[in-house]
Amino acid sequence: MSASRNPTVIVLNGGSSSGKSSIARALQEILPGVWLTFGVDTFIDALPGRGDSPRAGITYEHDGMITFSAEYRTLERSWYAGLSAMTAAGAHMILDEVFLSGGAGQESLRSTFGNTGMLWVGVRCAPDVAASREARRSDRAEGMARQQALSVHVGVSYDLEVDTTDRPAEECAWEIATQLGVQAPYRA
Repeated sequence: MSASRNPTVIVLNGGSSSGKSSIARALQEILPGVWLTFGVDTFIDALPGRGDSPRAGITYEHDGMITFSAEYRTLERSWYAGLSAMTAAGAHMILDEVFLSGGAGQESLRSTFGNTGMLWVGVRCAPDVAASREARRSDRAEGMARQQALSVHVGVSYDLEVDTTDRPAEECAWEIATQLGVQAPYRA
């Protein structure tokens, strides 16, 4: 799946509260060089009301489903085009993503980034565990984690998958780093 053993973009795709952000932060400390972390939450935070304003174009349904306006989708395309330009200028990045449209979301991102070397990582977490994590967070709509835990992976092809159900983020980050040829430190 990946364009090279030395990608400039690592895409972490998983549902809400699956551990993607923690893995991304751990990878920033493990991988050689400086890696920037961006993702759908970064984009949403930049929208009016940090995504909560009606002007943001996001509708959170009572069952955890999320819908988007045409204006949101236009801004989203601009966002990813900008990130792609940053990688073309030499930045390395980790994208913390939630492909609500599954494989179509992956294909859209792949198309935007063109020939950029990308490592595709599925971040899985059991729906009950993700829902429990979500319940402890004040910044999540109830039901999103359970609804997204499996659906975001439908039709998506990965180079590697990690599962945070019973594993800490740092351990999953080391598994990803090892895939890239980074040696784990010796532990006695």
